[in-house]
Amino acid sequence: MTRFLFAVIISLMSMTATAKSIVVLGDSISAGYGIDTALGWVTLLQQKLDEKAVGHIIHNESISGDTTGGGLARIDHALTLHKPDVVIIELGVNDSLRSFPPMLIKSNLAELAHRAQRAGAKVLLLSMKIPPTPANATSMFYNIYPQLAKELRVPYVPFIIGNDALSKDMMQADDLHPNAKGQPFIAEKVWPQLLPLLK
Repeated sequence: MTRFLFAVIISLMSMTATAKSIVVLGDSISAGYGIDTALGWVTLLQQKLDEKAVGHIIHNESISGDTTGGGLARIDHALTLHKPDVVIIELGVNDSLRSFPPMLIKSNLAELAHRAQRAGAKVLLLSMKIPPTPANATSMFYNIYPQLAKELRVPYVPFIIGNDALSKDMMQADDLHPNAKGQPFIAEKVWPQLLPLLK
């Protein structure tokens, strides 16, 4: 029995050591703000990976309230620590809500992607939207993601919450963050774009 348990432990350690890595660099949407993180879309995505026996481990490096500038301050450590094969970037909405210029947001997102790529990782962009504002700021912000995806030749997921998940019963009281019911919608929107990057 002792030898058997030892063999199991060694096997599990070996699987962990050889498992490929995914880093999620995001804000409150990915950090699971206001809900049990076990119910968040990142955890649901890990469960999907496990069910499909894809052999990837997700490391969630998301912080509520984070900006693209905050992501730049943290990404090098995350890349060194986890050595990811894929980096999922879900940042930018807090920049826009703080009236940061769209070109600055785009520049920071591009630098995040470049650093991930230089570290040997593939990149997936997740886009968000902001509430309607004057002077077309909403469309200017949202257009950053498809523009950047085209320029960098990386995939992106349009508005990860999606119209379906904006129904009242899927949102928290602040009308900004999905509740537990809305999390599966995000995971299902991310999955089709992530899967090709794992092959």
